[in-house]
Amino acid sequence: MSQQGDEEQEFDLRWADRAEHKEPSARARMLAARWKENPPDPVPFRADAGPAQPRRSSWVSTVLVLGCVAAVIVLLGYLQTRSPY
Repeated sequence: MSQQGDEEQEFDLRWADRAEHKEPSARARMLAARWKENPPDPVPFRADAGPAQPRRSSWVSTVLVLGCVAAVIVLLGYLQTRSPY
């Protein structure tokens, strides 16, 4: 075996990838044990979409935002004209 520094040997990923056996994670072991006795029911790839609410059109949203901005500008202008100084 070639002499490598401890740091190089410790973090050599190629050596770890060549390992013959890799232990599964704790979650994988837990799920395998649970599913051995009680396998999960088949689930469709995507659930059917429920009834969706109709979306507002983009122009309605734009008018709503611009109306709010205009209302704030008018309110600030009104407050400034009413100020005593």
